[in-house]
Parts: sequence; C-alpha cells; structure tokens
Amino acid sequence: MIVTIDGPAGSGKSTTARRAAEALDYVYLDTGAMYRAVALGFLRAGVAPTRDGAAAVLPSLHVGVRYDGPQMRVFLEDEEVTSQIRSPEVGQTVSDVSTLAPVREYMVEEQRRIGRAQDEVHGGVVLDGRDTGTVVFPEADLKIFMVADLDERARRRQQEYAESGDERSLDEVRAEIAERDRQDRHRDLAPLRRAADAVELDTTDCTIAEQVAFVVDHVKAHSKWGT
Repeated sequence: MIVTIDGPAGSGKSTTARRAAEALDYVYLDTGAMYRAVALGFLRAGVAPTRDGAAAVLPSLHVGVRYDGPQMRVFLEDEEVTSQIRSPEVGQTVSDVSTLAPVREYMVEEQRRIGRAQDEVHGGVVLDGRDTGTVVFPEADLKIFMVADLDERARRRQQEYAESGDERSLDEVRAEIAERDRQDRHRDLAPLRRAADAVELDTTDCTIAEQVAFVVDHVKAHSKWGT
C-alpha cells in the first residue's frame, strides 16, 4: 500500500507518518528531507534558489535514500547527508528552493520512483508532505489529510523551537505559521489542499498515539490489507 499524509505545518503529520510506518512495518519516505537535500546541493554549488540556479544545479544532482530498518538515510550522490540537511543554513534555503517549478518536477518524479520501489520491496510506504496525495501519488491507496487548530499548531511549533534552544513568543510563532498557511494554500504550484478522497483527521485534541492508531486502523480496514 501507498499511504499519503498531507496537512499544514504543525498538524503532526511527520511524527505520525514515521510512527505509523514503523507500526505497520512499512517504510517512511520523508519528502521534506529530500527537498532539504536539494537545498544543500544549491548551497554547495553557491547558486541562488532561482530558475536559472535550478538549471545549473539539477542536471548533475542526484538525491537518493537508503534504509537501515525503518531509518531513512539521505544521500547526495554517494555521500550521506542525513545530518547535514538539518543545518540552519539549509532550513533558511529550502523554502525558496521548494517553490521552484523545475525542482518540484524533479522531486515529484524522484518521490514517485522511490515510493514505488520501496512499496514493492517492503510491502508499503508512508509519505508525508503538502501535496503527496494530490500531486505525487494521486492514486495512493489511502490518503489522510491532517488539520489542527492554529493555536495548537503554534504551541507545538513553539515547543519544538524551545527544545532546540530557540526561544520565541507564542504570538511570533502563530504569525509565522499563519503566513506559512497563506503561502502554502495560495501558491501557484501544487498548493496545499485536501484531496477529494482523503480522510480528514483533526489532531487538535489528539495524542500522537491516537493519531498513529487512526492511520493504522484505516490501513487495516482497507480492502488490500492482508492480500
């Protein structure tokens, strides 16, 4: 099975996707990590995140993933960059890189290729992002669209920042997420939206365990489970 989990920032999709994949003995394809790898490629090439920059970088760029059990490792060419893509510099660049049409076209094809290959090898794959159920795998077996109240999403993101030593006010984080929502929903290329056949999960008052159970239960209820 191919399972997609989309939703806005702070809805809990990444943690839920990773843990649901582990519970199902599937693999988790972190599409965000792949975009970060591309951003790292731009930084290493000293190229600005523009269409011209993409034309210069993409022809020689190869993003790959490998798995050690459920753990996804990210590669540029033959170099593992799993830790390097979490740097602040990559975080500041990835938003601009991911809005470029050539980058998204390249990444969608790579995500489809990797997702299908892992589905065949492991019997199932769980992806999360903002367009995995609408653009990357519109034919996915199960699509989940996660939502949560803005205040709750801001509280979660503020806690994540605090755990990394970045102290920000709740108002500041709320404004940041609201702006990200606006950009994601109104961008010309692959805007954030719920697929018509997606199952909605409101995580405002859910624990991570409850979110994971929701996904696992829906997978098990699917007609292909166990066949």
